[in-house]
Amino acid sequence: MPRGQRIDDDTRAAILDDIRVGKSCRGIAKEYGVSPGSVTNIAREAHLNDAFERTSTEKATRAKQADNKSRRAQLAADLLSDAERLRKQLWEPTTIGAFGGREGDWHTADVKEPPFADKRAILSSVQTAIRSHTELEKVDSTGSSDDAVSMLGDLASKLKRAWEADGAGEPPPESQASGERGDE
Repeated sequence: MPRGQRIDDDTRAAILDDIRVGKSCRGIAKEYGVSPGSVTNIAREAHLNDAFERTSTEKATRAKQADNKSRRAQLAADLLSDAERLRKQLWEPTTIGAFGGREGDWHTADVKEPPFADKRAILSSVQTAIRSHTELEKVDSTGSSDDAVSMLGDLASKLKRAWEADGAGEPPPESQASGERGDE
C-alpha cells in the first residue's frame, strides 16, 4: 500500500481479526502490504495495547532452553554410564559364536574374556560414548568461556584508557621503566 494512503475499513477489520487471533505484527504487515507501524497503530486504536507483547513467548523460550539443558545433562550422564558398562565388558567372561563346519552350523564357546577384535570394537564404543559425553558437557559450559573472553577484552580496554589518561599515552620515565626507584 502506498505510503500516506489510508487503509480502507475492510482491510482494517481484517487486520484487527488477525491481531486478535495472535498473528505477529510483521506477518500481518506483510500479508496486507502495510507497515508494521500501521498494524501497531490499528491495534492501539482498538485498545489492544498488549497485542504484540511477547513476554510469555520469551518465558516459554527460556523454559524450553532450560528443559533442553536438563535433558542434555541427563543424556551426558547416561553416556558416561554407558562407557563404564562397556569398558567392564573388556575383562568379563563372554560367549562368542560363529558359523562353521561343513554344514555351516552356528557354534558357540564360553571364553574368559572377549577376543582382541571384540575388545577393539568395545574400546571404540567406549571412546565414542566418552566423546559424546564430553561434547554435551561443552555445549552448556561454552557460555562461561565466552563471558571470560569478553570480560578480559573489557579489562584490557579499560586498562589502556586508564594508562592513556594517567600518562597521556607516554611511557614511564627511564628510572621507573628500568625498575630503579627515585627515593633510594
